[in-house]
Amino acid sequence: MLPLVIQTDSAEGTRNVGEAIGTLARPGDVVLLSGDLGAGKTQLVKGIAQALGVPEPVTSPTFNIMLVHEGRIRLYHVDLYRLEHSDELEDIDYFGTLEADGIVVVEWGDRFPEAAPPDHLLVELHICGDAEREIKVAALGEKAARLMAGLESAVRGLAGAWIVGESA
Repeated sequence: MLPLVIQTDSAEGTRNVGEAIGTLARPGDVVLLSGDLGAGKTQLVKGIAQALGVPEPVTSPTFNIMLVHEGRIRLYHVDLYRLEHSDELEDIDYFGTLEADGIVVVEWGDRFPEAAPPDHLLVELHICGDAEREIKVAALGEKAARLMAGLESAVRGLAGAWIVGESA
């Protein structure tokens, strides 16, 4: 399946894409985020959290490594930026978290590709202007393919976001 390419024109547009993902996500879904520093990974997670009904503010867990947010579905928000070796994934129970009862969103999910679960949605965010972002979404596995198919439909009605390349 070819990637879905979405463009947004603001932080709000990026959050709207995240909200669409959160609306479609089910327990057991894993979303790995990668891309440029400052491209909007946390903004995307804020949108996911909003769709899940998370009441507290969502911030990057860079120093905490993992934050758990309660909503209609539990959100595990992981940030691998500060980890230096894949051995450290065991220390934070990363693999147990991937099998948990909620939705797992991993910022810098490309840092340890060997640790990626076989079924996940890969979302790459890139800066392409002051506020514009390009978001490439690829699905690996059946659950991720379901999520990506729903996202393709959902983006067509979003404010501040549009599809610039479609999956096959």
